[in-house]
Amino acid sequence: MKHFNTENLLLTNESARKLYHEYAAAMPVYDYHNHLNAGDIAANKQFRNLTELWLEGDHYKWRAMRWLGIDESLITGNAGDQDKFMAWARAVPRLVGNPLYHWSHLELSRHFGIEERLSEDNAESVWHRCNEQLQERSLHAAGILNKFDVRVACTTDDPVDDLAAHLEIQNNDEIMTAVLPTFRPDRALDINSLAFAEYVQNLGAKAGAPVTKYAGLLQALENRMDYFHAAGCRLSDHGFGEFPFEHATEREVESLFAKALRHEKLTPAEEGQYRTFTLLRLGEMYHARGWTMQLHIGAVRNSNTRMLAKLGKDSGYDSILDYHLAASLNAFLNELDTEDRLPKTIVYSLYPYHYEMIATAIGNFQSGEEAGKLQLGSAWWFHDQKEGMLQQLKALSSIGVISTFVGMLTDSRSFMSFPRHEYFRRVLCRLFGQWIEEGDLPADYDYIGQIVQDICFNNASQYFGIPGKKQR
Repeated sequence: MKHFNTENLLLTNESARKLYHEYAAAMPVYDYHNHLNAGDIAANKQFRNLTELWLEGDHYKWRAMRWLGIDESLITGNAGDQDKFMAWARAVPRLVGNPLYHWSHLELSRHFGIEERLSEDNAESVWHRCNEQLQERSLHAAGILNKFDVRVACTTDDPVDDLAAHLEIQNNDEIMTAVLPTFRPDRALDINSLAFAEYVQNLGAKAGAPVTKYAGLLQALENRMDYFHAAGCRLSDHGFGEFPFEHATEREVESLFAKALRHEKLTPAEEGQYRTFTLLRLGEMYHARGWTMQLHIGAVRNSNTRMLAKLGKDSGYDSILDYHLAASLNAFLNELDTEDRLPKTIVYSLYPYHYEMIATAIGNFQSGEEAGKLQLGSAWWFHDQKEGMLQQLKALSSIGVISTFVGMLTDSRSFMSFPRHEYFRRVLCRLFGQWIEEGDLPADYDYIGQIVQDICFNNASQYFGIPGKKQR
């Protein structure tokens, strides 16, 4: 079986290779946005086999397998774990040009030391070798974070979460990574959800007081924010399709909130008023605490209703929303900036044609408080691959200041995803190496290498202000 040599993967010239191997490769990982299960880390979960670790919950792989016509029973269904892995192994050779081809071989190499190209021919051998290694503590959940020198990992957590696992991690001296929660109050903003009234009741119970009025909702969210802050949280996160900006008074929003508690559906304009007003109030609270606000914008979710009914959400049936954003984004940022209550903010778009626009918008609100206070978020979801990363990096560098960029994240539920940081660093060095080779940058490797290292780790460490749990 032929090997896949990943040593110089994506590094297309000598300058790129020098920047990556001498400056980027050894940098620690700062994974400030992921969807890992903190309970798995606290328990240092041992995975039963390679399918559980590598394929379960990975909708990237699921989508590719469906594209290849593989039966759903071998993806999310009731087929055996080894049969599911064999189906994936048959798929990999057909994924040329897709980032999964690179990711899969990087993941096998970096986790298990397997350099062979995965295919049906060696799948059974790979299956047994990997499963044997999974007995080692370095490939248990917390062990993987230590193995990849992950200094900070920020999970994604609902305001009603008790954060017990995070507190357990903080008291576990064997876990070297600072694993911290991120405040994600999407359900408190989703006022037209059938479960909204029930969620508000649950939120009030967690906050210690029933929520019957809109002011009580804001107080409950602030109480939970204080609880998260005490547990080390320094980031919030919000997910949107379109990003509305609709003016409203608190009295109007109180009326809309009361309608929702009566299970009355709001019009799109009313929903926009509620979401805008509430997000502005949350932004002020984030600013008061020194938090960073993340805005993930532009996903059409759960588009296949038949499969949603069968598998539930987050099963690989989401796509990109094309829409107008400039006016609403500028208005939102301006509203907070007017009263000097604009928090550090990262704006991600799933629609890549927004990159240049977002870069110009956030440039309107940078300040002397902090270098790169507002960030054009890394290439997200469908775009966290070579072409998408290059598009985002070029937009940021040509319109903004790339040297302040806080870099990559995994945005993943899988403990196998940390090589995506390596993939990003290779793309980053490829771009800077190209600029050096073409004469756009000086061949001063210590100078350019420092900027590369800053983007890989140092900028995030300074920007978010979250110390690592321990020195390595």
